[in-house]
Amino acid sequence: MSATLTSLRIRNLALVEELFWEPPGGFVAITGETGAGKSVILGAIKLLLGERADKSLIRSGADACTVEGVFMIPSESPLHEIVAGGGADPCEDGQLIIKRVVSTAGTGKQFLNASACPLSLLKHIGDLLVDLHGPHDHQSLFSRDQQLLVLDAFAGNAEHRKSYAAKRKEWLQLTAEKKRLTEDAESLARELDLLSHQVNEIESAALQPGEEEQLLSKQRTAANAHRLCAICSEMSASLINSDEAIASRWTEVSRLAKELLRLDSSTQNIALSVSGVFESLQDLSRDLDRYASTVDEDPQSLSAIDDRLDAIQSLKRKYGSTIEAVIAFGTEAASKLAHLRQREERGAGFDEEIARAKASLDEASKKLTKIRKQVASKLEDLVKLHLNDLGFARAGFSIPFEDLLEPAPLGCEQIDFLFAPNPGEPERPLRMIASSGEISRVMLALKTSLAAQDSVPILVFDEIDANVGGEIGAMVGAKMKELGLSHQVFCITHLPQVAAGASSQYVVTKETSGDRTRTRLAETSPESRITEIARMLGGKLASARCHAEALLSSK
Repeated sequence: MSATLTSLRIRNLALVEELFWEPPGGFVAITGETGAGKSVILGAIKLLLGERADKSLIRSGADACTVEGVFMIPSESPLHEIVAGGGADPCEDGQLIIKRVVSTAGTGKQFLNASACPLSLLKHIGDLLVDLHGPHDHQSLFSRDQQLLVLDAFAGNAEHRKSYAAKRKEWLQLTAEKKRLTEDAESLARELDLLSHQVNEIESAALQPGEEEQLLSKQRTAANAHRLCAICSEMSASLINSDEAIASRWTEVSRLAKELLRLDSSTQNIALSVSGVFESLQDLSRDLDRYASTVDEDPQSLSAIDDRLDAIQSLKRKYGSTIEAVIAFGTEAASKLAHLRQREERGAGFDEEIARAKASLDEASKKLTKIRKQVASKLEDLVKLHLNDLGFARAGFSIPFEDLLEPAPLGCEQIDFLFAPNPGEPERPLRMIASSGEISRVMLALKTSLAAQDSVPILVFDEIDANVGGEIGAMVGAKMKELGLSHQVFCITHLPQVAAGASSQYVVTKETSGDRTRTRLAETSPESRITEIARMLGGKLASARCHAEALLSSK
């Protein structure tokens, strides 16, 4: 199921005071007298699709005009994602509601599912939802990119194009990276030099956690080495190594303790204590000598400690407030250096990698182009067949290919749908066709040829019957009816043969009450449709009614 317009509400737009319409699917014809206001319906649809609004559209005496359309969108439609991406509420039950308000102050507002939205979003949605075919209207098949997409759809080429796009993306990424490396060669070299210096400086220092505290302790010891040795010497002399030493006097105490023990065995503890003190004095003396021997009085040792501490301070000023921070900086710098060296090495091998990616891209491009050229002639023949039915008996239609210098998003070529209405005339691009009647009929031929592949679900044709009549008009109606099997088709027409081919017909009328004129839209009944077709045939005579009945019975 494709998207359809299910309701259209118009207030105070031109001659329309208020109109509510629930159009059916299929091929819908809109008819009426010249000047009755058929173009208002088209204008309302244009507003919903993001066309620029003019306050002159507002009905005289009103402050604003409003147009609101409700579209039913199938669940698989990409429009759901676009609506969500635009920040609007999701389409509940598949309903997409678009509303435009234009005020006399010159300001306008637009809403998507009751959420305010930019006009650009409506236009984007409109391009995917409705194709307008009439004077000065935007038409999707005028775009050369859209023509390529249409040709691919006709060929069933979507997967090949996706493969090409993926390979092109890979190639572009590689070439961009190579370009960036080339442009940044000098800065890369500077960064490599800086990181190499930083890593070498930190690694060569061979810093150890806690080293600074140990060095500061050694520095204090080395700075006071002479005094420390002097203190140890004085203490040793006071303990043992002098005539007045404690140990000398304690010898006498020890002799007396032994005599005391000999005279009274109960004083054994006293003798042991005296003996223990003497041994402790000897141990203390030995400890002092050992400590004194470790104290280095060499000035060069102190200088070496000072130099090491200065080196640590220098590294801390550059790379961190502590030794641990400096070590962490070095680790990170080494990681960056390894990464940059990998980039440098990869840059040297980029040409081969890019060449492989380009060869793969070229292969995908050639396959895409080959399929396109194979089906282009089939599409040309099919379109010319439909053009012949629509009155262009010997019209020219071709799809030439133009090679591009660089791979583009859709391939390595452009195409252009060329058309010549008469033999001997040069073929010209569709966008350069001046006649609105010719444009509409060419579009109808294309749309009929591509009905199964065309992704735009709603078609609106205006003035497609210009300079057409008789059997050609009947064929236009038949083509519209065929399109109505896969699309919702609206056609504003003055041609009875076209209107008779519609699955439903609505008549626009203009009525005057007092000093105000209003436009009305009403669906025809079987009887009123005969009357309307007869009017379009040129009269109210019985022959016109008979002709109308014949047209309707043959549809």
